[in-house]
Amino acid sequence: MSFVPDEFEVPVRLVTPSFVLEPLDPKHNERDYEAWTSSSDHIRATHGYAGRSWPAPMTPAENLADLERHRDEFVARAVFAYTVLDPRDNSVVGCVYVDPDPTGASDALVRTWVRASRAQLDEELRGTVVDWLQREWPFASVSCPAE
Repeated sequence: MSFVPDEFEVPVRLVTPSFVLEPLDPKHNERDYEAWTSSSDHIRATHGYAGRSWPAPMTPAENLADLERHRDEFVARAVFAYTVLDPRDNSVVGCVYVDPDPTGASDALVRTWVRASRAQLDEELRGTVVDWLQREWPFASVSCPAE
C-alpha cells in the first residue's frame, strides 16, 4: 500500500546550502557504509535510535542489500529513505527516513542521523526535513522521536 497518494510526485532532491537529499540507493553503498560505521555511537545517541537494533555490525555486502531494500521501498512508495550528501564533495553526511507513524499519532514519523564529524548538522537537518515534509508533502502532521 502506498504511503502517499498516487498523484503525489515524490521529491527526489532537496538542496540547501548545508546538505543535499537524494533517494538512498545502492550507488551510495561505500560512502554510506563508511559514514555510519564511523559514527555508530553518535547515531545511537541521536533522537529515534535509542533501543533500536541498528546500527549493528554488518558487512559491506549486507549494507548493499539494506540499501537495495530502501530503494525498493521508495519505488513502492511505502517508506522514503534519503541519503544526506555534502554539497561540496558529495560525501555521505547521514540519512533521513520517512515512515508511516505506527502509533497513528501523526501521518509521518521522521528519523535522521548524521556522522559524528558533522554532528553540528543534527538539529538543522531534522528541522529542515520536518519543515519540508509539512510544507511540500501531503501530510497533515509530522513527528520525530523525542529520544
